[in-house]
Amino acid sequence: MIIIFISIDLAAKGTLADCQATVRCEDAPVIQHELTRVKFRRSAITLHRAIRQNRAMAERVIPLVDQRLAALSPALARGPAAAPTGRLTDTLGRPLRDLRISVTDRCNFRCAYCMPKEVFDKDYRYLPHSALLSFEEITRLARVFLAHGVRKIRLTGGEPLLRKHLENLVEQLAALRTVDGQVPDLTLTTNGSLLARKARALKDAGLNRVTVSLDSLDDAVFRRMNDVDFPVAEVLAGIEAAQAAGLQRIKVNMVVKRGTNDHEVVAMARHFRGTGITLRFIEYMDVGATNGWRMDEVLPSAQLIERLHEHLPLVPLDPLSRGETAERWGYAGSDGRHDPALGEVGVISSVTQAFCQDCNRARLSMEGRLYLCLFATQGWDLRTLLREGAGDEQLAAAIAGIWHGRTDRYSELRSSLPPDRGTPAARRVEMSYIGG
Repeated sequence: MIIIFISIDLAAKGTLADCQATVRCEDAPVIQHELTRVKFRRSAITLHRAIRQNRAMAERVIPLVDQRLAALSPALARGPAAAPTGRLTDTLGRPLRDLRISVTDRCNFRCAYCMPKEVFDKDYRYLPHSALLSFEEITRLARVFLAHGVRKIRLTGGEPLLRKHLENLVEQLAALRTVDGQVPDLTLTTNGSLLARKARALKDAGLNRVTVSLDSLDDAVFRRMNDVDFPVAEVLAGIEAAQAAGLQRIKVNMVVKRGTNDHEVVAMARHFRGTGITLRFIEYMDVGATNGWRMDEVLPSAQLIERLHEHLPLVPLDPLSRGETAERWGYAGSDGRHDPALGEVGVISSVTQAFCQDCNRARLSMEGRLYLCLFATQGWDLRTLLREGAGDEQLAAAIAGIWHGRTDRYSELRSSLPPDRGTPAARRVEMSYIGG
């Protein structure tokens, strides 16, 4: 039996509603009857193609979205709102400072913790290009977010370097300014596979920084984890190209999975120590609904730091800014104090040491859905507002209304929440859809 979770847009008289369907292949005759009775506008074709193409799959997953135009309507109906002040806070007093923009749902890796091959196979239906926000639409939304106080913009994916001419978007975003007239901190997260050929163009376009995902230096382990037989040497060449291009404060993110690559943490630390590159260890997280997450595969950051400290003495460092995701540890010199020449490492402990109280990040998907948490189950549709002619004041009012109502703190509540049963209403959005 094949079960399909799918989100279908219903369009009627300029309004949007939601429809989630659970479909069994043997029910296809019933589905056909129902789809002929209800006018789904292209949804019938999409649904039947999904059924045909997934007979060999155990499960087909399409990111669920919540078309929340109805929730935005009251804010828009009130007419022009007060201009953004640069200080927008949610229900817990958390300011909006960081915007993460996914530019594609595609990736050329199949890492099990993000895009497992059993789900994201050759038959997986990615979004058509027409569904993606254009560079101009992304830039316009980014301008509104900056007016609300955003200071950092991170481009993500999928793999963002798969989006053609991404340097053109970088150039447009680099021309924007924060509320205090500064150039936004413009950065990008990549798996590094295309970085060697793109680093110079990205730097010339105005990219400030880059973060590279790299889970092992052992080529066999790395090929097994990316599941497309991609060599680690090409990612390391991309990191070198980024340094040569002049990109600053380069970071390397390693997702640590107990029993898979945790034996590599000391080797990774030794490799990047003293290079000017900051290595960050990320606890394996329960993002999305397809990675088969288990708590016993999480290596708590506290244990990881203890392990590192046995080989490379560390001292704690203060955070650089509020809302920083990583806890910083500096390499100690012979005097027992932090030696800046040796650099530092960071740990991101979303599972064992939640940092929700300081989270200041919003996430914009490639098709214009606004999500307020990496573990969200729903998002708000800004693309329709854009394409139906909403002005900047209306967009600003909608974003303000969404952020003002934000209550998300999943990681703090994880242990008290009921198990995710995989139902459409409970399924968390996939990491590949909104970026890490």
